Amino acid sequence: MNRDNIFDDLFVLELANNHWGDLNRGLKIISDYGKIVRFNNVRAAIKLQFRNVDTFIHKDYRNRTDVRYIKKTLATKMSHDEYASMVNAIRRNSCIPMASPFDEDSVDLCVKLDLPIIKIASADMNDWILIEKIASTKRPVIASTGGSSLKDMDDLVHFFEKRNIPFAINHCVSLYPSEDNELELNQIDFLKDRYPGHTIGFSTHEYHNWEYSVMIAYAKGARTFERHIDIDKDGIPVAPYCSLPHHADKWFKAFQKAKEMSGAPGTAKRIPPLSEIKYLDETVRGVYAKYDLPKGHKISDSDLFLAIPLLKGQISCRELMSGEILIKECHKDKPIFIDMIDSPYAYNETLKKYIYDRGIPMKPDQGNGLKKEKSKKPLVKTKQSARTTSARLQA
Repeated sequence: MNRDNIFDDLFVLELANNHWGDLNRGLKIISDYGKIVRFNNVRAAIKLQFRNVDTFIHKDYRNRTDVRYIKKTLATKMSHDEYASMVNAIRRNSCIPMASPFDEDSVDLCVKLDLPIIKIASADMNDWILIEKIASTKRPVIASTGGSSLKDMDDLVHFFEKRNIPFAINHCVSLYPSEDNELELNQIDFLKDRYPGHTIGFSTHEYHNWEYSVMIAYAKGARTFERHIDIDKDGIPVAPYCSLPHHADKWFKAFQKAKEMSGAPGTAKRIPPLSEIKYLDETVRGVYAKYDLPKGHKISDSDLFLAIPLLKGQISCRELMSGEILIKECHKDKPIFIDMIDSPYAYNETLKKYIYDRGIPMKPDQGNGLKKEKSKKPLVKTKQSARTTSARLQA
């Protein structure tokens, strides 16, 4: 796996503790989401949470049933072998195994199970003992930024930059669930501007819609996306901020549509397709003679008029220059072709070909009765007050 693009278009499916300590339930979640991932042909990681429960919770507080986090952590305890079984299942389902370690022993478990990416949870952005341990693995890291200060983020980014460790920063609102008006997706713009060179992601917990936010986030430049996942099974309540498989399917499809609509990266001017250029050429005005104009005539604006259609080989409003010399006569109301004038365009074969390729074909009775022939040397050298060639071609 290439470390330089490991985060590109990566979905992180946060299984968290929704296995509820039951290996079979965990494997069922992995299997169900693996099918959705493969069906939608997206890159996805399924993320676990690792804790050494024996030391993570102080022994004097283990019996406190009034503290939700303690109760759930104890109820969802799993062995290393069970975690290993889930990691293997994640790989078999064509996903990337990933974890958030919440203590130093759990970082060792990430290494033992050879997880290619490690996640730092929002709550641990200032846990420097844990962060140092994670950095010692030299593995790519994603960090969520919920509840953080600007200094927290700057310090963390600088820390991983100094160690040359691939690092992605997720915009995250740590409200479970989040209302639409709490998502603050414009923060993606802020993170992109402040931390150029780092992948910016979006970790979300909203529950009204599974499509809008990912489309907006992608268009703004987010390239990793994270949501909690669960299944509706065995009567266990599903938290409102968790996605079910059919939600994830909508999520992935919305991403694909956003990617299709956004096009190439917005780091350079787009190159319009030939079909677009040809479509616009139909509305470009061609140059026509107002009167009979003799060979050798010096053209002025009063000699011409502009009208559609533009014919193949005809000069357009884009190439028209005052003071050009006719090297062939042109009759009233007839088109003026590139080969009929002493113009720089007539001596540039690339530009000449472009002019002959565009526009509509000329019918036999529409022309001047003049055959296309190689241009002669210019009769008169004139100063041309005109746009540059490249500007016209891009117009």
